[in-house]
Amino acid sequence: MHFPVTENVSWVGKIDWELRKFHGEEYSTHRGSTYNSYLVRDEKTVLIDTVWKPFAGEFIENLKQEIDLEKIDFVILNHAESDHSGALPELMKIIPDTPVYCTANAVRSLKGHYHQELNFRTVKTGDRLNIGSKEIIFIEAPMLHWPDSMFCYLTGDNILFSNDAFGQHYASELLFNDLVDQAELFQECIKYYANILTPFSAMVDRKIKEVTGFGLPVDMICPSHGVIWRDNPLQIVTKYAEWAANYRENQVTIIYDTMWDGTRRMAEAIAKGIHEADKDATIKIFNVARSDKNDIITEVFRSKAVLVGSPTINRGILSAIAGILEEIRGLGFKDKKAAAFGAYGWSGESVAMITGRLREGGFQVVNDGLREFWNPDQQGIVNCVSYGRDFVQQVK
Repeated sequence: MHFPVTENVSWVGKIDWELRKFHGEEYSTHRGSTYNSYLVRDEKTVLIDTVWKPFAGEFIENLKQEIDLEKIDFVILNHAESDHSGALPELMKIIPDTPVYCTANAVRSLKGHYHQELNFRTVKTGDRLNIGSKEIIFIEAPMLHWPDSMFCYLTGDNILFSNDAFGQHYASELLFNDLVDQAELFQECIKYYANILTPFSAMVDRKIKEVTGFGLPVDMICPSHGVIWRDNPLQIVTKYAEWAANYRENQVTIIYDTMWDGTRRMAEAIAKGIHEADKDATIKIFNVARSDKNDIITEVFRSKAVLVGSPTINRGILSAIAGILEEIRGLGFKDKKAAAFGAYGWSGESVAMITGRLREGGFQVVNDGLREFWNPDQQGIVNCVSYGRDFVQQVK
């Protein structure tokens, strides 16, 4: 399958309609994804990236329908991760001497993945590859989101092939951003940023400033996943700049797990108190054990403050809460406030444990948390409502 992008650039990737989990089980892909590979024709022909290994055979057969593989002069690997490079070993069995352009870190990663010696040509920022009437300019982008990552820019067509930056896990036969549902598109964009790129926000900000500082015109952004940005392509760059700047909305997200409804009732009563104190705030509540963790993390990313609740079990916290707190810690959110709550029966350590983990995750904890005995009675519910009202004042 191929789609024309411009007169001399074609999309030759794979739409994965069935994908529901990515990075093993770490990332939910409710709308599937794509593995974007691009064929650039000038006096020389360039293949940019491949597809995930399960589709290698299909990819190569489809590519043969598009071009005699022996006529591919160069392969560019913007990123060594398997969803980009998975078909490379099979392809290189057919064209083993074709130069593979990538960063030095990518050579190391590709050898680690596939244990093959290829005709590697390492590049760094500012290096250029002449393909005839046009050039490809290489731009290293380390830790966006692997050490080996890079972008490349096609002169003449003014296309930025942006690798994982500006992408989204979004399967669609409609190749361009202006043809798809905008609400779906931007939901997948912010989810992608929140769950994958948040830890590297400082580097995102620096890289955006570096790339825009080159003064190169950008008529199109072609990422490695999802749709191509052709209509106002810099709108997604603007969004990334916003998201990289310790992003938050007027939102409070409450996440909890519960055993016998005590902590659930606390969460709902706290939400009532928050609403009474700030009717303009968006409040979202999630039972972590019953909700998608990546969707929850996206809402935490949007929030100015979070509340986390768990009952005490075996002097600890429920495993679903422990798991999501560990993921949140790794993402390193900035400039967000937080507090803990939970029901207990006899020992009651959960609130202190959650408080400690929130601090480890970089949150500003605004109070010592709230505990209620077993299933809160009427006075306990009143305490929770009051706690929610006070929390609004504490996070201002």
